Amino acid sequence: MRPWLPPYRTELVLHGEELGDFIEASGYDILVSERFAQAFREEGLTGLEGFHPVEVLRVRGRRRGTGPSPIPHYLLVRPCFGRAAVDLARSRIRYGKSPTCDECRCDGLDAIHGFSLEAGSWRGEDIFHPRGLQGVLTVSERFERFVARHGFTNMRLTLSEEYVWNPRGLEPLPTTKPGSA
Repeated sequence: MRPWLPPYRTELVLHGEELGDFIEASGYDILVSERFAQAFREEGLTGLEGFHPVEVLRVRGRRRGTGPSPIPHYLLVRPCFGRAAVDLARSRIRYGKSPTCDECRCDGLDAIHGFSLEAGSWRGEDIFHPRGLQGVLTVSERFERFVARHGFTNMRLTLSEEYVWNPRGLEPLPTTKPGSA
């Protein structure tokens, strides 16, 4: 994917009453509010790179007659690609063909009905893309507590064992043992 290059300017679409603290942009880019960025840095969390200021040119979707609410200052960040690898044996992932590359582990991905990471492969990042699920943003328990403590908006966190991506409606794989993903 092509990277977003400066100057960082954007138009936002408002769904709901207020703009959130966390907005998925294009590709792997994310916009975070200045409030989010400051707390992230202060608490020493890891896994986000960049923190470039973004100029919001316009917000579409505001209702007529409502007073202008302030537009938060946003920063462009990109989650890192972590070394944590999807555990192919313990995850409930359907492949059209088995992955042949041990690095990317994503050839022929058809559906996800929960996943686990290989023991010892995670290096402690608080937010990252794991090997094998580059399009799935994964966070640590510390990040989850951080979001709850600060009340950040526009994020829905799902346990990895309960995460579902199933665009073709395929049946989940059977579990090998109770409680495993």
